[in-house]
Amino acid sequence: MNKKEVFKLAKGFRGRAKNCIRIARERVEKALQYSYRDRRNKKRDMRSLWIERINAGTRVHGVNYGNFMHGLVKENIQLNRKVLSELSMHEPYSFKALVDVSRTAFPGNKNMALAPKKEGLSILV
Repeated sequence: MNKKEVFKLAKGFRGRAKNCIRIARERVEKALQYSYRDRRNKKRDMRSLWIERINAGTRVHGVNYGNFMHGLVKENIQLNRKVLSELSMHEPYSFKALVDVSRTAFPGNKNMALAPKKEGLSILV
C-alpha cells in the first residue's frame, strides 16, 4: 500500500497512528486483520443470539430449544433461526402455533412441564 492509501485508512486512529507512516502502516494492517477475523465471528455471534432468543421463546411455552427444533425438522418446517428469532420476539401468537406443531410432532415435547410462575414478587409490590 502506498502512503496515501495508508493515511486514508488510518483516518480516525489515535496518536501517531494517524500521521506517522511506519506506525500507521502497522496499525492499518492490524485493523484489516481484525476486520477480516470479525466478519466471520459476526456470523457466529448472530447465530448464537438467534438461538438464545428462540430458546427463551420456547421455554415460555414449556419446550426446550433442542426438542423444538427437532419437532420442526420432523414436520419438515424449514424456517431458519433468524426468522424463528424474529417470530419469537415480534409475533408471539405465530410462534406459539409453531411450538404447538413441534410439540405434536415430537413426543419429547409433551413430557416437559410448564415453567413455574413467580408469584412471590407480586406479594412484595
